[in-house]
Amino acid sequence: MSAPGSVLVTGGAGYIGSHVVLALRAAGWPVVVLDDLSTGRLRPLHRDCALVIGDVADRDTVAAALRRYDVVAVIHLAASIVAPASVRRPLPYYRNNLAASLALLEACVRHGVAAFVLSSTAAVYGSPTRSPVAEDAPTVPINPYGWSKLMVERLLADAASVHDLPFVVLRYFNVAGADPEGRAGQAETGPAHLVRVALDVALGRRPELPIYGIDYPTADGTCVRDFVHVSDLAEAHRAALDHLLAGGASAVLNCGYGRGFSVRQVVAAVERVTGRRVATRPAPRRPGDAAEVVADASRIRALLGWRPRFDDLELMIAHAFAWRRRRAVEPRDARG
Repeated sequence: MSAPGSVLVTGGAGYIGSHVVLALRAAGWPVVVLDDLSTGRLRPLHRDCALVIGDVADRDTVAAALRRYDVVAVIHLAASIVAPASVRRPLPYYRNNLAASLALLEACVRHGVAAFVLSSTAAVYGSPTRSPVAEDAPTVPINPYGWSKLMVERLLADAASVHDLPFVVLRYFNVAGADPEGRAGQAETGPAHLVRVALDVALGRRPELPIYGIDYPTADGTCVRDFVHVSDLAEAHRAALDHLLAGGASAVLNCGYGRGFSVRQVVAAVERVTGRRVATRPAPRRPGDAAEVVADASRIRALLGWRPRFDDLELMIAHAFAWRRRRAVEPRDARG
């Protein structure tokens, strides 16, 4: 359901951002991508978008884009996202996630943006005492990444309480997979998620997969996570936008499937999909990793009518595997 004007997607050249762009374009939205390309990569799919190369923290750049392209809604994805790295280098995470979001929100309020969708994270829950975890569970992050995202959520809620800025916060669980049509996937550079690293081992690009902690209080001693397909996540953003522009109330929503898989289970699934062995080695626990984080996703299904199409771990891995294999044979200068 589109309206006059366009949607600004910050971080729209990134892994999740590219899939959000695909979902918006499929729904008929004119899209403006704002990205500094520090980790994102331009692909053929971005040719249908207006492109602004710049920093979300640059108020003048953001304000000019909002005016020039008559932006009516913003989907804010640009952020630093690696939890263990945030423990080692907290200040860049607060700058990139919190300070940049403040600058963006100030520009959106001045421009009169009608809807704002925020990329957040299950890391705001820290180490949940119950599983699955619902949106009203205590938010006690255990790393600077989680704290920075929780602070942005608070900033957004406070701004919305005095300005006309309806919003949806989407708390992502673990994102995996790639576009089933092969138009987008995880780039060669940037954060290396579990499925990506396991596939790289299967493809012979890495010698082994470190398993960070084998003594957690879980069934097999390894961390348990709720994996959500990136294309389903992209559809959640489109649905959130439709909800807000139809007059829906602001909301905070988990985006996961409600089922958890351990690291060892993911490795086994990668081996089944690829038909190749994934060598692993035990490694010390990483600071800031919770034992188990699984979503209660009932609210997003009820409020947005979100119906995932790819709720299958092996299917997610198969889509990611197809993307990785194709990237291995593409000429280097053809890789976006």
